[in-house]
Amino acid sequence: MSPPLREFQAMSCRILVAGAGCAEFAAVQQLFADRERTFSRFVATSELSLVNRAAGEPVIVSTPFARALDSALWAADETGGLVDPTIGAALTAAGYDRNLPDIERDGAPVHAGPLTSWRSLRRAGRLLQMPRGVSLDLNGVVKAMAVDAALALIAGDGWVSAGGDLATRGGVDVGLPGGGAIRVASGAIATSGSTHRAWQRAGRRVHHLIDPRTGLPSDSRWTQVSACGANCLHADVAARAAFLLGDEGPEWLDERGVAGRFVDAGGAVVVNSTWRTGAGAEVEAACT
Repeated sequence: MSPPLREFQAMSCRILVAGAGCAEFAAVQQLFADRERTFSRFVATSELSLVNRAAGEPVIVSTPFARALDSALWAADETGGLVDPTIGAALTAAGYDRNLPDIERDGAPVHAGPLTSWRSLRRAGRLLQMPRGVSLDLNGVVKAMAVDAALALIAGDGWVSAGGDLATRGGVDVGLPGGGAIRVASGAIATSGSTHRAWQRAGRRVHHLIDPRTGLPSDSRWTQVSACGANCLHADVAARAAFLLGDEGPEWLDERGVAGRFVDAGGAVVVNSTWRTGAGAEVEAACT
């Protein structure tokens, strides 16, 4: 008999784990707890909070922090700055300054956060210096990296899902936004969207996906974008970039051989050519 499906809460989302034994499941829980303790923007003693408060001064970061920052800077470079880790202040300006359930039901109007750039960061190994006024948000890459690391803790076939990010070894059927399902044979699928992490400001619905070009929540035509990848990190970065690109998102993914599926505000579903034809599956371990 295969190990049961288990779940727990972490990073403000539901974590599902399949295929893990008791000790493996405990290790997965500990991994997510460690990541949350290190990277939460809402815990004053987290390493991320301490690093943000040190903006303007050099600081030595831990090895796990440096690894996450490396991934975030890779994502920024790969997406031409669309997925930028320096949007922390813009998230706060949009009202995302505490855990989602604790955000005021309707607060002051949203104003644009400062226009910052990942290129302003200075790194030398574990030594980091950020300009004053820059605030990091690494939770996007951290959650995807945690899913990938959690799957690696499972010895046999299994899968791990966390708030729209899923990685699998051995295959799993996955429900899709807007209806329907696919089978992910291996690798990962990630969905980025404005449906769940959203709140009200001055009677307007806003969300957490900041466009670094404006410092405001994106006005993308899409509500949810799903992308496939060899791992969750790659899939998540691709999905977020395609969401922020709006109309250009499907073609941008096609140029990179990434399968993408898009849902607009009216519920209409659009898939790019790579998703439709299944091309690039060997490269991306994509959906089948």
